[in-house]
Amino acid sequence: MSDAKGRADAYKAAGVDIEAGNAFVGRIKDMVKSTFTPGVVTEIGGFGGLFRPDLTGMEEPLLVSGADGVGTKLKLAFLFDKHDTVGIDLVAMSVNDVLVQGAAPLFFLDYFATGRLTSGVPEAVVSGVAEGCRQSQCALLGGETAEMPGFYPDGEYDLSGFCVGMVDRSRLVDGKTVRPGDAVVGLASSGIHSNGYSLVRKLFDQSGLRGDDAFPGGEKSVAETLLEPTRIYTRSVLHLLDKVQVNGMVHVTGGGFYDNIPRVLPEDVAVQVEFGSWPMLPVFDWLRKQGELSWPEMLQIFNCSVGYVVITPEPDAALEVLAQHGQPAHVIGEVVERGDLEEQVEIRFPR
Repeated sequence: MSDAKGRADAYKAAGVDIEAGNAFVGRIKDMVKSTFTPGVVTEIGGFGGLFRPDLTGMEEPLLVSGADGVGTKLKLAFLFDKHDTVGIDLVAMSVNDVLVQGAAPLFFLDYFATGRLTSGVPEAVVSGVAEGCRQSQCALLGGETAEMPGFYPDGEYDLSGFCVGMVDRSRLVDGKTVRPGDAVVGLASSGIHSNGYSLVRKLFDQSGLRGDDAFPGGEKSVAETLLEPTRIYTRSVLHLLDKVQVNGMVHVTGGGFYDNIPRVLPEDVAVQVEFGSWPMLPVFDWLRKQGELSWPEMLQIFNCSVGYVVITPEPDAALEVLAQHGQPAHVIGEVVERGDLEEQVEIRFPR
């Protein structure tokens, strides 16, 4: 008769260490608990996470869900052996999407998959996930750690995440009320965020730079600059929604300005963006020069220092509220009648 340890020997010989997985869960329990909000009514380790939403004051609560990953930015995390920021990226990509419709994030679930659990790396990743949840004021309610030998190269892993938020229908922000005359307010990004990294990696490889080099024109290293985590806009935007009329919001992700802004616009309006009306981070100037790209190409691929957009008839009040919460922002354009414009986003470049 096999003892408890012996029962797992055959699976361990095939490459899956159940004991290591259980030990990992034990090591991250405190990280996970640090994210718990009053709605959490379960402990880590169950088959499903339990959450009791606070419906006080809500007439018709709506759940808003989102799912995303970090993409090939992970390749740079592997290369630079820096794993404590990509978890923040993972949370940010989903919670910022949920936030666009005015929803406050309730809870987050993560999925971590690797060929072999190695000490230190999974903990670093989860520490970033927990930090992202704390920043976005949502609970890390559960997740999955999958050890799949032979499926991933040694030292590599993949991440995906899932967020659920809630908004009262009367406060839903869906873009339907966007109208000519509204101002377009751009909220500063922290850097590249988590999109365009197939091109970023190509340009980095061509540059001859190393991770510990000083980034050209910046104050951080190359590794720190390229792995700068995605900014989470939850706190500043939720406060903004309490103070200012907001008709539409945009999370600037893959597809840049040209593809994301139209997603919240009625068919009969367009947005004119005044290029140069906001400061540009050095990393985007470097990418443009290194890749010999035009600014229209850059704005199709990257956030170009604007990670989130708020469309509002009250721009001065919006800027004041955002400043109170430490969020740099600028009026970058306006909503106009579409007329004969073929595209719904027109970038106006200085002559």
